[in-house]
Amino acid sequence: MCGTCGCGQDDKPVRILKPGEEEHSHSYVHVHQHSHGGEIHSHSHDHNYLHSHGDAAENHQHEHEHEHNHDGAELNHHHAHSHEHDDRSEHDHNHQYQHSHGRQIVIEEDALGRNDLTAERNRGYFDARKLFVVNLVSSPGSGKTSLLEKTIASLKGKAGIYVIEGDQQTMNDANRIKNAGAPVVQINTGNGCHLDAGMVNKAVKKLETAENGILIIENVGNLVCPSLFDLGESKRVVVISVTEGDDKPLKYPTMFETSDICVINKTDLLPYVDFDIAKAQEYALRVNPELVFFELSVKTGEGMEPWIEWVLNELKGLN
Repeated sequence: MCGTCGCGQDDKPVRILKPGEEEHSHSYVHVHQHSHGGEIHSHSHDHNYLHSHGDAAENHQHEHEHEHNHDGAELNHHHAHSHEHDDRSEHDHNHQYQHSHGRQIVIEEDALGRNDLTAERNRGYFDARKLFVVNLVSSPGSGKTSLLEKTIASLKGKAGIYVIEGDQQTMNDANRIKNAGAPVVQINTGNGCHLDAGMVNKAVKKLETAENGILIIENVGNLVCPSLFDLGESKRVVVISVTEGDDKPLKYPTMFETSDICVINKTDLLPYVDFDIAKAQEYALRVNPELVFFELSVKTGEGMEPWIEWVLNELKGLN
């Protein structure tokens, strides 16, 4: 579970997959009988686990539920087991127990401190490989993935581009990016509402980027929690669309305060919606006077050229 915002329950673990790495869920029940003092008791064990094909290792999750009745008293036991199976079929069992003693102390600084340390390691890796890294953030439906698809098409033959996709579930966006022509790894965060530096660290190793390229990380659609987590990126780009309302920067100030670029998308819809670009920019600049804006329509392509030019110039600046 995230120590800062509390997201990411263990029942939906983080998964990092390339398109084509299928996942299968297996479920089976074991029933055991044994006796206590002459009484026979039955135990049913439900086993559920997910594993991916294409990786050297498989991750299995088993849940066992035991119910015993001893002299009329009911005892309920729940055990969560995490098994890692390698090629030698060795099993590593990790048992986690939580105990409540009436008081819980949460130290947010420690959680963010660990993330920031990993982010600095990521940044050192990116710098060494001369990767220009963009952390793309927005609320759901702003057009991040569509912007990525159009960006990939525009950069063909000009620069290598790699993508890390972040969503709670599905490979939908990763498959779209693969079809657009860029190497991609999908991070499914389960119940998590943001990416963190550790997830990106694992994903970029799986992605196997070349040097002198562009890495775009599409974060989970959320204007709150992703603003707290440094991923080691070169620039943070927040995307809003004209269908969302021009007061977004005032309602979610931390995201705009921590971003370097603001892309205002879907400008082709301006005649049909109540959105004032000048007002939206004014509100954003109140929060972050250094913010730079790009106004564009991914659908029509209008305004895409300055965006692509900026991306290429940033990459050149690393060399």
